[in-house]
Amino acid sequence: MTEISGTLDFASQSKSRRHYKYYDLVMAGFVAVLLCSNLIGPGKTCLIYGITFCAGNIFFPISYIFGDVLTEVYGYARTRRVIWAGFGAMAFATIMGQLVIRFPADPMEPYNQVLQPALITVFGGAWRIAVGSIIGFWAGDLANSYVMAKMKVLTRGRFLWTRTIGSTMVGQLVDSALFYPIALLGVWSASTMVKVIISQWLFKVAVEVVFTPLTYAIVGWLKRAENEDYYDVDTNFSPFKLAD
Repeated sequence: MTEISGTLDFASQSKSRRHYKYYDLVMAGFVAVLLCSNLIGPGKTCLIYGITFCAGNIFFPISYIFGDVLTEVYGYARTRRVIWAGFGAMAFATIMGQLVIRFPADPMEPYNQVLQPALITVFGGAWRIAVGSIIGFWAGDLANSYVMAKMKVLTRGRFLWTRTIGSTMVGQLVDSALFYPIALLGVWSASTMVKVIISQWLFKVAVEVVFTPLTYAIVGWLKRAENEDYYDVDTNFSPFKLAD
């Protein structure tokens, strides 16, 4: 373990591979939140206090909290692997959903008459929405992790709140700026799209701010449990590299 504090030399950090007790569980939680917020959430539009929003928007920012925790404790490279796992899971779920709703239903099963329209409503989103969601997530989460890792080295591990909030501001902006044009350009007017991007960005950043105390608690516990506090001093930040 190469925990760094004060004026210790960053270059002395070991690169040896380690086994972590909770890394796989955090990865599973990240992918679960990601899939649920993108598959279940879009199926319902909510109205609270006069504000209309997609139900998934309440839960999707939690994936960024997972990303912050992963980067802070395990480093950018291991977080990148988790992001790619999420990307693969979302792509597979999207393809599977499209295939399932297109398989011919058994006409002898009465329940299919009810189930098929429901499946189309929940899982049959337009291909542009699916593609926009996957690309927005991938680019936004990588940007979030990159900013988080760079700021950690810059601040020498201090002021965690500046990294969690600052990285979320960048990552969520990248996500929204990619998703909405890919999914809805030509469907919404430019003014509506800009308003939605800004409002959704502010909402997601606000969720990060509210959950900051919880993020502190989880990060502190994981660092002690894993005996790890990774600094990305000479990490290869290519988004396409999967190895640590």
